[in-house]
Amino acid sequence: MVAPEPFYADRGTPICVRQVLEALVQLGYEVDLLTYPLGEEIPIPGVRLIRSINPFRISNVPIGFSIRKLLLDSTLFPRLRSLMRSGRYTVVHAVEESGFAAAYWGTRFGVRVIYDMHSSMAEQMGALPLFRNRFCRSVFRRAERWLLERATQVVSSAGLATRVRALAPRARTMEWRFSSEAGPVDPAAVAALRKSLNISPEQRIVLYSGTFERYQGLAVLLKAIARVQESNPEVVFLLIGVDGERAATRIQRMAHRIPGDRLRLIARQPRPSIPTWLALSDILVSPRLFGGNLPLKVFDYMAAGRPIIATDIPSHRTVLTEERAVLVPPESDALADAISGLLRDPERGRRLAETAQAYARENLAWSGFVLSVSKLYSAGDLRERGPVRKA
Repeated sequence: MVAPEPFYADRGTPICVRQVLEALVQLGYEVDLLTYPLGEEIPIPGVRLIRSINPFRISNVPIGFSIRKLLLDSTLFPRLRSLMRSGRYTVVHAVEESGFAAAYWGTRFGVRVIYDMHSSMAEQMGALPLFRNRFCRSVFRRAERWLLERATQVVSSAGLATRVRALAPRARTMEWRFSSEAGPVDPAAVAALRKSLNISPEQRIVLYSGTFERYQGLAVLLKAIARVQESNPEVVFLLIGVDGERAATRIQRMAHRIPGDRLRLIARQPRPSIPTWLALSDILVSPRLFGGNLPLKVFDYMAAGRPIIATDIPSHRTVLTEERAVLVPPESDALADAISGLLRDPERGRRLAETAQAYARENLAWSGFVLSVSKLYSAGDLRERGPVRKA
């Protein structure tokens, strides 16, 4: 597997990569993971970690496109070529932009390639100011089609299969449904967390968890919060995932109308602690504006047993329905009305939460995810006999 990401880090793609690695090992595969020279060292039995070099002394990589990512890719891809031509591998499982290099060399070295599409790179690049012109967007779209047509198998984040089929109708594709088993949460830990935040038992909590990228819709959410506060001044809003002073300053500047004790900006939290944070909340929100891939946090939200309010965009619709969440247009007034409505009607919130949690138990269990990985690696040209295989 090749993952052009810091590994391990508690953020979207590395979390997904870790789940796939653990499932592959459980299925009897041995895996070499080629990744950036950044991230936490977490031993996974059956996985050998190979890190690329870092002559540029880069210490961190932001989410999305960046010059730092390009520089690290320039050292990662030559190592990938060397490994692929060694003849040691049954399959190369290539995440995000590494799919281009893997597909190109896979044809030459006779290695089968799974392209793991966590987002549409053409969509991401086309959203950048420098590349919004028609010519650049056309180039990115053709490049994405080239990759989809040459990969042996495509597996995408939920919500992206429609785009894959539109660009490359003959591509073999499936969608991830990542595991989201919240497990039991200690009520004493939840109470202690509430106390540490100085939030009284009577106060209601609305929580957002995730990155603070602009496409996540936090500007819309902040405007909605200001409106909700007018009629519900006792409600506390927690925004979890702020990464760095610049992000915090930007959010605080937009939230100048909201009292400081009613809006808490919380740094990114370790993944094992997230179920406790979610259990602390009364309402969970996902105000995402666009993006074909489903936010990973939605799986966690559904398992948490708390009512969800989400914007009514196609990616949310892959798992959320009117029976499992309140779906609203990506507008601040609509979001504010939905939050205020659930605060007034906790019984409706309870029904939504129970239905979403039941879906998570039935469809997002770890055993089901392992089965989906097994099906992926048993598909067509990827089939390989024997109890132990190199991936």
